[in-house]
Amino acid sequence: MPPTLASLAHHSALKLTVRAGEDRLDVPVRWAHVSELADPVPYMEGGELLLITALKLDAEDPEAMRRYVKRLVGAGVVGLGFAVGVNYDEIPAALVDACAEEGLPLLEVPRRTPFLAISKAVSAAIAADQYRAVTAGFAAQRELTKQALNAGPEGLLGALAAQVDGWAALYDAAGAVVAAAPEWAGRRAARLTAEVERLRERPAPASVVVGGPEHEDRVELHSLGTGRRPRAALAVGTAAAPGTAERYAVHSAIALLTLTTERSRSLHAAEQRIGAAVLRMLLAGEPDHARAVAGDLYGGLLDAPFRLIVAESASATAARAHADAHARVKGDRPPPAPAPAAPGAAGDPLAALAESVEAAAAHAGEAVLVVPEGERLVVLAADQGAAVTACVDHAAALESARAVETRDQPPAEDGELVVGLSAPAGPIAAAAAYKQAEQALSVARRRGRVCVEHEQLAAGSVLPLLADDAVKAFADGLLRALHEHDATGRGDLVASLRAWLSRHGQWDAAAADLGVHRHTLRYRMRRVEEILGRSLDDPDVRMELWLALKATSAEPS
Repeated sequence: MPPTLASLAHHSALKLTVRAGEDRLDVPVRWAHVSELADPVPYMEGGELLLITALKLDAEDPEAMRRYVKRLVGAGVVGLGFAVGVNYDEIPAALVDACAEEGLPLLEVPRRTPFLAISKAVSAAIAADQYRAVTAGFAAQRELTKQALNAGPEGLLGALAAQVDGWAALYDAAGAVVAAAPEWAGRRAARLTAEVERLRERPAPASVVVGGPEHEDRVELHSLGTGRRPRAALAVGTAAAPGTAERYAVHSAIALLTLTTERSRSLHAAEQRIGAAVLRMLLAGEPDHARAVAGDLYGGLLDAPFRLIVAESASATAARAHADAHARVKGDRPPPAPAPAAPGAAGDPLAALAESVEAAAAHAGEAVLVVPEGERLVVLAADQGAAVTACVDHAAALESARAVETRDQPPAEDGELVVGLSAPAGPIAAAAAYKQAEQALSVARRRGRVCVEHEQLAAGSVLPLLADDAVKAFADGLLRALHEHDATGRGDLVASLRAWLSRHGQWDAAAADLGVHRHTLRYRMRRVEEILGRSLDDPDVRMELWLALKATSAEPS
């Protein structure tokens, strides 16, 4: 511990005598300073032992001494050393009384003890304390390193909590508590998630101190990671501000946890390349090869039903849209395999989604395959697992936020993030699942939604899709000649066509619905064929005409 007035008073070589402030000798001394100025306060920083001979002071004036001592106490001076036998044979009573009134410790320095000896004693004690702190810090670093290697983050947190005589907790990229020591600290750490989230919005490295009347301890929060967006956070709770040795331990823990939680770029890039290769093989219909390449990294994920998630940012280019349209025209050809790309920067909606999914999977102990693809993100995750749930919840939160922002405005065609989820599938059906995810993504984009699941499309009706402007334009063009004919008052071909198609070509039933003779209906259908130049015997023609009739009367969804 640093030197105190008590340790100086008990120093056998200094021969100091306490004349006032006996109950405040346990105050640490930051330095010993000699000043004969009548007002040395401008040169004080606080924590000093001031040494004087009263060369320029009227030490026998009670009022002057009260003002002098009061100013010293206000400046943070912790003690006053008065050398006797120089200007005064003994300490004047006015100074003793003033120090007693203000509670300032007053030490009598005998003539045979030079001020330099006191300064050396203080300096030596401070150096010894710093050496002990550094030695203890190195010992703490060795212990923390050993625990990190042998027991992982949990062991490291336990060692850190013991070093600081408090508690410690580790948060993941999503702000959830991953581990805490001792065990009871998990509840305390969980109450700080809001502060951790605010800390994560600041560029790393960042730290903040949480404390006050509403908190039972002092908590330091430190971001972990080398990127612009922290990957994790460390909380350290103590009863008071940590000392030098404890500070060494905290800094060592931050470095070790950063190495633990921040994977090297080369390793991360290698994992992405493996993930892209596994996905490429699945989409090419080679599940056995995909399992062999995945090994233990993703192998368990491929043995159970999974979902494919395709997410796209709002800044997707026109070239991407053109490529999607071209892929749909190609029919059953498998979609092109995604190529690995660097994760997005802070603020990128795809990067935020990837963090949320990976953090949920890690917390649940699940395997997840995440492949960034430029403006897209492809995720393969276990069906009904934590990663899929995190994706849906993340999209729902964005949907709610968007609803608040655009309450009085029409929904935008493109949002910050658009997500499509496939139905549950196995390795053999991976290519079909990818197409399902892309179809759901396309529907979400057209409807101004953040997330659409393919199962939602299958459970609904195709009729709402007819409200699309392109479909309506096609329907209007197909039926325009019939509407022009009816406008001349020469018959009601559109209504007759609708009745005949709704009755599946049954003449008597359709004629009864229209209230006309069946021969009249036959004549009208021949006129429809003549005007359109198409045969109603062709089932494809009947299907197109029926969908066109429905599209022209469909309400927007």
